[in-house]
Amino acid sequence: MSDPHSGIDAGADRRSPWQATVLTLFPEMFPGSLGLSLAGKALAAERWDLQTVNIRDYALNRHRSVDDTAFGGGSGMVMRADVVAAAIDAVAAQPGPRIYLSPRGRRLEQSMVRDWATGPGLVLLCGRYEGLDQRCIDRCNLLEVSLGDFVLSGGEPAALTLLDACVRLLPGVMGAADGAAEDSFENGLLEYPLYTQPRLWDGRAVPEVLLSGHHAKIEAWRKQQSMAITEARRPDLWRQYLGADEDDQS
Repeated sequence: MSDPHSGIDAGADRRSPWQATVLTLFPEMFPGSLGLSLAGKALAAERWDLQTVNIRDYALNRHRSVDDTAFGGGSGMVMRADVVAAAIDAVAAQPGPRIYLSPRGRRLEQSMVRDWATGPGLVLLCGRYEGLDQRCIDRCNLLEVSLGDFVLSGGEPAALTLLDACVRLLPGVMGAADGAAEDSFENGLLEYPLYTQPRLWDGRAVPEVLLSGHHAKIEAWRKQQSMAITEARRPDLWRQYLGADEDDQS
């Protein structure tokens, strides 16, 4: 039976919890926001599990150093390959692809999130300083993933965001099983505008079609709005959508 107050479906699939493993210099940053709202309730209900690994535990000197100066010069420090690889090796039994959060990585997309959410879990490496020694990336076969064209002070905020995107798609986490189907990006478009009470606010009325009770007209209106918003705000997505639509017709 579902608990209407928690948003967690108690009757959902009770397979082994989806496993998130995070390698970081700041384990105290977790679960952070993931300990709240639906993600936090799902964590408490063992829909998913979170393990943090302190990379400094694998340092090779008494100062617990994890970085050093870059060969070839330049500003900033670089995370050492030997230290980080030892931390990654220590979680070899943990399931899922090994992901390094990096601004030069592949841009995160909803399709990637869906794939990972259907798997057994993820192992996330949170970078710091100027980055990670390339030899560790190559040797550990790390998949570099970026949230977008901007730079953070470290990989931890990116890891929290990526995990939130995955956890909300796990079975039983969201109250409505089809709730994610109308999210932005799920059908190649941005989401349509949303309205609730009051019907008239600040001189602005809810569109009449949404009050009509005519489901076909409402669906058509929402589709048109999604298309218009996507074309105006994300021409890159719009071009992809048009290409996919042409493929479907053919």
